Amino acid sequence: MTTRRGFLGAAAGFAGLAFCGCGLPGAAHAQPSGMRPKVARIGGKRVKTIDVHSHCLFHDATALMGEGAANLTPNVGGAKHAYLVVDERLSQMDAMGVDMEVVSINPFWYAKDRDLAARIVTIQNEKLAELCASKPDRFAAFASLTLQDPELAVKQLETAVRKQGLRGAAIGDRVGETEFSDPKFHPVWAKAEELGAALFIHPQGLPELAKRLAGNGWLTNTVGNPLGTTIALQHLIFEGTLDRFPGLKIIAAHGGGYLASYAPRSDHACFVAPAFCNPDIKLKKKPTEYLNQLYFDALVFTPEAIRHLAAQVGPSQLMMGSDHPYVWDQDPVDTIMRARSLNDKEKVAVLSGNAARVLRLTA
Repeated sequence: MTTRRGFLGAAAGFAGLAFCGCGLPGAAHAQPSGMRPKVARIGGKRVKTIDVHSHCLFHDATALMGEGAANLTPNVGGAKHAYLVVDERLSQMDAMGVDMEVVSINPFWYAKDRDLAARIVTIQNEKLAELCASKPDRFAAFASLTLQDPELAVKQLETAVRKQGLRGAAIGDRVGETEFSDPKFHPVWAKAEELGAALFIHPQGLPELAKRLAGNGWLTNTVGNPLGTTIALQHLIFEGTLDRFPGLKIIAAHGGGYLASYAPRSDHACFVAPAFCNPDIKLKKKPTEYLNQLYFDALVFTPEAIRHLAAQVGPSQLMMGSDHPYVWDQDPVDTIMRARSLNDKEKVAVLSGNAARVLRLTA
């Protein structure tokens, strides 16, 4: 595979590459020189691990934001670790027992001029393709899309999947004030369904709740981010989008937010208050049943939380996620291995099998 900018070779060739996430202070430390990589084993057999939730940025793209580029790395302790060379990232992955990362870039260009956003997306997708081509056994990626222009996004997605080898696209939880269930986005979802491309939903925060979420505890993230994902998924369900595109492969970050924690309430809403439900939208199944056609990262921190999430959506819908390089979960493999509610076959599926199947990767 080649791209317009050509391959990136040695680590020095990745000088424009930066990794960053959405997490807490600090970042995983590089593995000490000479230390053997951590390996996951189940039943005495080595198991490949695939992390579907890890982040990156590229200097060449963020530079187009001008002074705004400084706001793209969060003001937390991990920010100084955002700009990494590939060898350092690989050492961190080895220390965590992660064989492959599926990297993505949180959308920061949705509010920008269409042409500027298109330039940013072009650079990012080219560099993501170069990264994956240079280390195909260690990296895969979700493309960026200029979703404020759905027609352009359709073309970008097709190029990313068919020509650049990317596995789908990373998207926010809405564009401006427009929910993804809006018909204007239907062409994008139709193209993703046609291509078999996955869409990784990562929330962008809820600025309209900034005052309510102010104060101690970083509630704009700890509450706002999961809530954003929850709202996005509920709209896709209740507006009939998932009925219209039943083959759409959606992966929701952070365990899908709060949806799975209180999903059955959704099944009662239109019976209790039919006046608040559109009689013209006739869902083909109960709202909770749509969770079984969505996918979720397992970034929920504890074996008990994994047990509950798997009980609601099914182990076949879960994939390992860490939010690397930030330290939301520095040992995502161990979190899954300690989940006694999962049998060995299910643990293998969550560690890599489900991601390999959905993203068409080698397990």
